Amino acid sequence: MRTDPAEATTTYETNAVGEELPFPEVPHAVPPQDARALSKVFLRELAAREEGTAGHQYVRNTLIEMNMSLVVYAAGRFRARGDEREDILQVGMVGLIKAIDRFDLSREVEFATFAVPYIVGEIKRFFRDTTWAVHVPRRLQEARVELAKATDELSSRLGRAPRISELAPAMDLSEDEVVEAQVAANGYHSTSLDARLAGGDSEDEDAALADLIGEEDPALSLFEEFHTLAPLVDALAPRDRLLLHLRFVEELTQSQIGERLGVSQMHVSRLLARNLDRLRDGMVEDGGED
Repeated sequence: MRTDPAEATTTYETNAVGEELPFPEVPHAVPPQDARALSKVFLRELAAREEGTAGHQYVRNTLIEMNMSLVVYAAGRFRARGDEREDILQVGMVGLIKAIDRFDLSREVEFATFAVPYIVGEIKRFFRDTTWAVHVPRRLQEARVELAKATDELSSRLGRAPRISELAPAMDLSEDEVVEAQVAANGYHSTSLDARLAGGDSEDEDAALADLIGEEDPALSLFEEFHTLAPLVDALAPRDRLLLHLRFVEELTQSQIGERLGVSQMHVSRLLARNLDRLRDGMVEDGGED
């Protein structure tokens, strides 16, 4: 191993067959045009070294650092998402590493040409898997992108928002599929229930989104139960209906009911149990039919 005095930032190492390999001391600072030429040398050396050895890892790490400019280039395609730049770069590095590990020297293709699609693909996968507020099938995720493109193109041409009947042929989909894509697109972004809305009723601050969302009324389920129970009660004998009225409307005790009807408290208990079982069975059967 030697250091070239004319190139103080490059160290030369002799490989197993006596060739001198230039190892830049700051790989990520190598200009892109030089990185392309050096990558060819390092990819051959990577294939020649035994995987898992320190030498193999050293060559691989140098390749990764030298080609970081490819990640920066690919990430530039997504510059509109500035708040996620660091995440995009990290994901792009994963794509670069996969490209290095899968590059085939026998193919007559430049490494940069091979690597960029890997990097871009990894970034797109990151957006597909993490930016949707709710999970939707991949075909609908892709349809959302096509929907946005078709909407922009038709809006520019027509001077207005396109109709579903106009979007369908442009997207080569049926009108039902276009509607499905529009509904799925609503799952791309979410809004906090604490988000403030302009024009709230409060004098001090705007209303929150949660203030405008209704809640489930527990009385609805009670209404459904009463609606189911009413015909079952009507089907009882008059004496049985009177018994239920005295117990659950007038809220008399079983002893008081017995005195009113001239029967024992135990008989009242048996009659109540029988009628309640009959009503319960009717409710269960009605629920099973739904």
